[in-house]
Amino acid sequence: MTARYMKKYFEEVKPALSKEFGYTSPMAVPRFTKIVINMGLGEGTANPKVIESATKELAQIAGQAPMVRRARKSIAAFKLRAGMEIGCAVTLRRDRMFEFYDRLVNVALPRVRDFRGVPIKGFDGRGNYTFGLRDQLIFPEIDYSKIDKLKGLSVTIVTTARTDEEAHRLLQMMDFPFRR
Repeated sequence: MTARYMKKYFEEVKPALSKEFGYTSPMAVPRFTKIVINMGLGEGTANPKVIESATKELAQIAGQAPMVRRARKSIAAFKLRAGMEIGCAVTLRRDRMFEFYDRLVNVALPRVRDFRGVPIKGFDGRGNYTFGLRDQLIFPEIDYSKIDKLKGLSVTIVTTARTDEEAHRLLQMMDFPFRR
């Protein structure tokens, strides 16, 4: 089973981008490399069960087991020691990446209350796009009755685009709902 957006990329988006930006090599055309979903949980230092529930929820959202992130440095002001669990993240590639992207664009983002699109400011200057979500409940995989606390998450779409303009155009052609 191939993902809808993978098919769309190869049949519609890649030829259109190649024509628009004048790429001579098919490998020069920007494409998605990976999607990284991250949950930073500062309160995980005081309550380790928060990390446990976050990893379960992130596994349901992504369809893949997340990695628990640990603190690299000790910071006394935050009562944080090196090696403490402070979040979790999952990296999606290939088919899982396109399946998640499809669910994100067509199911999850439209469920956000008063949704007018995601801001265009999330580009990093190298063709990658990051945006945050306030709660995990917009994903249909999450059961509302089993949620103890709302946890935000950030989604990073990593592309091979060299500039933000190319990445913006790629995401636009892949139906990403930018704010007008």
